Amino acid sequence: MNDSKRFGLNPIWQARVNRFKKNRLGVVALIAFCFIFVICMGANFIANDKPLIVSYDGELYFPIVKAYPETTFGGVFETEADYKDPAVKQLINEAGFMLMPPIEFADQTPSVEIAMPYPAPPNASNWLGTDDTGRDVLARILYGLRVSLLFGLALTLAGSFIGIVIGAIQGYFGGWLDLIGQRLMEVWAGLPQLFMIIILVSLFSPSVWVLFGLMLLFGWMSLVGLVRAEFLRARNFDYVRAARNLGVSDSRIMLRHILPNALASSLSQLPFILTANIIALTSLDFLGYGLPPGSPSLGELMTQGKNNLDAPWLALSAFFSLTIVLSLLIFIGEALRDAFDPRR
Repeated sequence: MNDSKRFGLNPIWQARVNRFKKNRLGVVALIAFCFIFVICMGANFIANDKPLIVSYDGELYFPIVKAYPETTFGGVFETEADYKDPAVKQLINEAGFMLMPPIEFADQTPSVEIAMPYPAPPNASNWLGTDDTGRDVLARILYGLRVSLLFGLALTLAGSFIGIVIGAIQGYFGGWLDLIGQRLMEVWAGLPQLFMIIILVSLFSPSVWVLFGLMLLFGWMSLVGLVRAEFLRARNFDYVRAARNLGVSDSRIMLRHILPNALASSLSQLPFILTANIIALTSLDFLGYGLPPGSPSLGELMTQGKNNLDAPWLALSAFFSLTIVLSLLIFIGEALRDAFDPRR
């Protein structure tokens, strides 16, 4: 049984998958990006100031997913146990053990054990050093990448959905609806988007949802032109006319007969849109108009690097982290674009 039958793929999609597989750089980039994505999604289990497992008095506890008071381990306080406190460590080690993550710092955990001024250079405890408030840089990068990837993916999917819907309506119905829509888009696209977002963000209190909504307000136009062109081209095909003459509804024709072809060309653009959204979020964070203060962010880490030129590990760590992720996305996008090229 061939791959197309095994996985339920039609021959056209199977040919696209095979063309993507032949692009070794794209395949390696996809594997590397998935690895980074999984690592970032599991940042809580890799970089945390709480143990993965605590064995105390014959019982197993999982502080990384549940908070336990200090009295659970023989302490005197009813508040959550501080597992980096020497007294708490001694209590646990006397009646069991605890298994810490590879990086014993969360994104907000200060490194109070090193006898160096902040920001501290890379050392045995902080592999990439600390920032200007003593927080571990590697932990901040892992959590910051997770925020950037999740925020960028959500923004890409939401913006692409809106763009596909608007492009499909304009392209299929055409006429005055298409003309008015194009003129409105030309005006909207002509606005200085970054400056408009900065102005609007400054009017509200810092919030992830407000920032997401404002960026979505300007980030939905990427696929409109591409989808509109596909629908304009396909609406006059013979099979579309035949379906219309048989009384098939417009919505069914758009969804079942034209949209799959439009999606094929749109999928190759998603990595580039995701790249642009991550860059936009990083830029806003760098300028101080992005995520709420204190949130782990590559842009905020770059700002610290600018303010602490004698601590180059801050800017270099953020720069190389961002460069690697964006380069992988570009390689994936190029491979997808070649795979979905209709001329091949």
